[in-house]
Amino acid sequence: AEIITTSLSSSASSFFIMGKNDHPVVVEGTAVPHASPYDHTTTTTATATAVGGTSGGEKQETRCRDPAFALLLYGNVGAIAAVAAIYGSDAFSEAISETDAGENSASGYSYTGYMYATFILSAIAMVFTGITLPIMMCIPTLLIKVSLLLMLVLSGLMMAYFFVLGNIIGGIFGAIFFAITCCYTKCVWSRIPFASINLLTACTAIRKNVGVILVSYFFVILAFGWTLLWAVSLMGVWDKVVTEQEQEYTDAGGNSYTYTSAQANYGYLFLLFLSYFFTHQVIQNTTHVTVAGTVGAWWFSPDQSGCCASGMIGSLIRSLTTSFGSICFGSLLVAIIQALRALADSARNGDNQILVCIAMCILGCLESLLEYFNKWAFVYVGLYGYSYLEAGKNVFTLFKNRGWEAIIADDLVGNVFFILSLCVGGICAAIGYGAFDGDQELFANSVSPETVPATCAVLGFVAGLVLASILMSTIASAVNTVIVCFAEGPAEFEVNHPELSRQMRETWLRFYPDCGV
Repeated sequence: AEIITTSLSSSASSFFIMGKNDHPVVVEGTAVPHASPYDHTTTTTATATAVGGTSGGEKQETRCRDPAFALLLYGNVGAIAAVAAIYGSDAFSEAISETDAGENSASGYSYTGYMYATFILSAIAMVFTGITLPIMMCIPTLLIKVSLLLMLVLSGLMMAYFFVLGNIIGGIFGAIFFAITCCYTKCVWSRIPFASINLLTACTAIRKNVGVILVSYFFVILAFGWTLLWAVSLMGVWDKVVTEQEQEYTDAGGNSYTYTSAQANYGYLFLLFLSYFFTHQVIQNTTHVTVAGTVGAWWFSPDQSGCCASGMIGSLIRSLTTSFGSICFGSLLVAIIQALRALADSARNGDNQILVCIAMCILGCLESLLEYFNKWAFVYVGLYGYSYLEAGKNVFTLFKNRGWEAIIADDLVGNVFFILSLCVGGICAAIGYGAFDGDQELFANSVSPETVPATCAVLGFVAGLVLASILMSTIASAVNTVIVCFAEGPAEFEVNHPELSRQMRETWLRFYPDCGV
């Protein structure tokens, strides 16, 4: 899907919307026809219109959108909870008993030290994750340049690695990938200012509404709880999902052997995968819609900004009530594709490798396209309060009229998020390796004291990577919302946030002198 997006971007044209004095205004991102759901009759908005802004769209009527899909989600969660309670509790208790028996027979090994290490390293990861926000605000351009160069270096090292191993085919593919990366870097280097100003604006919005980060962490905890509940229910119905059959095998010498093979019931397996991915997507997209509404409130009504101000609280309430059905609708579409991918992967064997590979490739492309579609549609849902299909119509307009510079900007910002997440994970891994060892009292009864530093390093890396990724995904949602809001309300931005607006306009005028912003 990334290859398709890159190839499309080379032929896409820039997008214009009409601004002051009917001059075409080049906007990084999307044509959003009056996307603001906020009251544009206020004094602030009146002043914005006076300086040449665009009038806002109509706020949608307060009612539940796409309620059938919300009911479907409730039914899904209720069904899994019922299965876990009826069938899973006994299986879970049995597994715990077997684990306890194994620990007792293994000289009473204890994992308490690792639990404490995980909590400590997670706290450290949250500190370093918080530090990345002001860093991104101070040096966004440098971070984007470093991330691009680092990706270039990594692709070159991969090519060299294959050639050193004597893998000529792998080296050739590595060389092709390295050449593509070089061309990509050269093409997008001039567009770095667009990505950096978007990143700076998004980080500013998140810093002014830091409570939305706490909301993101809450939803991650909720996703972890859902994973545990789903796993318990899977344990309860495992015998129905996977059955074992004895089969005979005769070798070339005429010797017969009996072995046990596992046969999966793909109908049950698909429903279980669909259930898991559906709820997980809903949790993830609820965070996205909440961030979009919060950034929209900061953009158009900065007096509603704050740690737990009305802008963020109102956006969260709308995401969990009136817009929840729309979130479930879009999430279900992606979940179906993800369930089919998981099903195809589970059906992989030595006889169908090529077919499964083709199916996985097609489904992967469809999933990426749907996720890209939802990324923008849910920004509209968060700003307008539209139903999913109504928001989708605007997204088709978005794809038709937008300039593809925004896609490249998104990719550049994504590189920064990935590199920073790896850095936080690496720092926590180093701390875990250096701060803990098997001689400490915490690890007195650990399974293998000599591996304690390495194990703590892995735990630190995972904790740092996961916690940093949560913040990065929140900022990524804010970046998408900034693109839409700048297309819809540059005048409001000028009035409410003049310094950021000046930087954004100067960035565009540097590359598009006649853009009219």
